[in-house]
Amino acid sequence: MDDEDVSELVDGPAPAPVKIARLWWVVSAVAALLLVVLLGAVIFYRQADKPFGFEVEWMGELVEARVPVFTGLALFLNWLGGGVGGIALVPLVIIAGLLLWRRPWAALYFVCATIASALVVLVIKNLIGRPRPTDILVTADVGSFPSGHSANAALMATTLGIIFWRTWVWIVGAAYTVLMMLSRTYLGAHWISDTVGGLLVGVGLAVIIWAPFAFVLYRERRKPHPPIWVKVATPAARIEQSGDSTH
Repeated sequence: MDDEDVSELVDGPAPAPVKIARLWWVVSAVAALLLVVLLGAVIFYRQADKPFGFEVEWMGELVEARVPVFTGLALFLNWLGGGVGGIALVPLVIIAGLLLWRRPWAALYFVCATIASALVVLVIKNLIGRPRPTDILVTADVGSFPSGHSANAALMATTLGIIFWRTWVWIVGAAYTVLMMLSRTYLGAHWISDTVGGLLVGVGLAVIIWAPFAFVLYRERRKPHPPIWVKVATPAARIEQSGDSTH
């Protein structure tokens, strides 16, 4: 094997043509967004200020179960998933981390998905105009459906799961999303259907925005990711090291 062959193996594309299945993932994501539209239409036409019966019962149970330790955790999640924390701090930390560890395509994908989710949530909130529950413990903007905090959590969990493709990332992301959804109803900021709508928006948009990035994210994931302050050996240096190891 000559130097040209070694260089192609080290720095070239995948050794065989790669086909990434996207159709059914995108179809499922579109179906999730259609469910959001359907749920929003049901809420709107049955009177936006009229929650479902099971939601009223669930809210009553949570109000009675409020204790300081759970309230403190829920308030922390409220800050983490919205306001300065959710809109600026957490996304900027994620983007900076991806860039520092040489994942520019992943950073761009995360930015596009985050912006798309925020815009879609804002549009639906204003179209449906669902009032929030009366037993709310936090200050919130207008529009209860869908939950922006739940959408942010689901989007973050899905995008990071796709970027890193590690089981533990999916597990942690799912747990974080569920906790965020529970905290929103616990604080009286949303009804259950609001959090479900947010979940579907976050996951659906994360998958749809992933589709055009799928191949470049796959290529990027196969490369080494030392932080940018760590020097990466050039192709010529790697070839030379490979040649030295054969002697």
